[in-house]
Amino acid sequence: MADVNKVVLAYSGGLDTSVILKWLQDTYNCEVVTFTADLGQGEELEPARAKAKKLGVKEIFIEDLKEEFVRDFVFPMFRANTIYEGEYLLGTSIARPLIAKQLVQIAKKTGADAVAHGATGKGNDQVRFELGAYALNPNIKVIAPWREWDLTSRGKLLKYAAQHKIPIEAKHKGGSPYSMDANLLHISYEGRVLEDPWQAPEESMWRWTASPEKAPAKAEMIELTFAHGDIVAINGKKMSPATVLAMLNKIGGKHSIGRTDIVENRYVGMKSRGCYETPGGTIMLKAHRAIESITLDRELAHLKDDLMPRYASLIYNGYWWSPEREALQVLIDKTQTRVNGVVRLKLYKGNVTVTGRKSEKDSLFDATIATFEDDGGSYDQKDASGFIKLNALRLRIQNKRK
Repeated sequence: MADVNKVVLAYSGGLDTSVILKWLQDTYNCEVVTFTADLGQGEELEPARAKAKKLGVKEIFIEDLKEEFVRDFVFPMFRANTIYEGEYLLGTSIARPLIAKQLVQIAKKTGADAVAHGATGKGNDQVRFELGAYALNPNIKVIAPWREWDLTSRGKLLKYAAQHKIPIEAKHKGGSPYSMDANLLHISYEGRVLEDPWQAPEESMWRWTASPEKAPAKAEMIELTFAHGDIVAINGKKMSPATVLAMLNKIGGKHSIGRTDIVENRYVGMKSRGCYETPGGTIMLKAHRAIESITLDRELAHLKDDLMPRYASLIYNGYWWSPEREALQVLIDKTQTRVNGVVRLKLYKGNVTVTGRKSEKDSLFDATIATFEDDGGSYDQKDASGFIKLNALRLRIQNKRK
């Protein structure tokens, strides 16, 4: 890609992307534009601007995307009750299509020839960034330094940084920190002792959640109000999507909710062990299934459950912008038109328990039919005889043939 004159770099200001910035300038002799996304990671982002300026960057984009992230990516995903391989709430996966979108838009705005990212050649993120970029701009050029350079270790990166006087903040004394990714939905941890799936994570690793032993001894009750499948209020107070998730993270973290320790199957073929904190997402998933339990038709609910693993894989593998994901989203969103009401939850030492659900206009729960008491003729129990015999017919025929 010798014809690259300007490239937009997804830039955090950390070691990897700071080295990448200088490497792009030297290797491609091109102008670099930096883009830093505020997805609610809870870190001060202005230092990234200062570092970029020190390295000669003239066009610096730092964008607050928290509301767009939750409204247009997290909430649509949770309408499907999405969970990958039974455990992972896709906190990293769902952030990548938004970053890819912004990279492409900034490239267009600044007249850049290419985009660049700091994902390694072993992970899923390289696939997610690049599939997203190509889907949104088929002619975009993508530079992935980890697949090109020979800086294959942290030691080599630090040496390169020292040689080129790249400012790098000191990390944990005595070794590198966990590889972490954070946004409003989760924080993830990989590397160090976690590379051994038998080793338990250190308690000091967790940042968002209290340990169960230190969580409050008294349970907390909360009520979540849903409109069209999305949470719009907590305890009756209306909130924006990002505010909802931030509040649930705070409440859930206090009660040790949302810790997971997973070995997952990466799209590139290897197994990877990671630990995740997703307090707000864990609460959201439990509550959403609860409100759907009284507002969704049985077959519609089961159809969603059948489709969910495929939908989850599409997000995990980087196909958010694919036609099949978009088609599934139309179906999912159609199912949510009557998913309205309130769910009451009890939070206690890592557990989320549903204690009530109601929907004044859209509930399909009919107490006069479901009751164990006299239903006044609403349901004729004799009808069940024919229903059972017809459904048993094939089983009886099969047994006779034996």
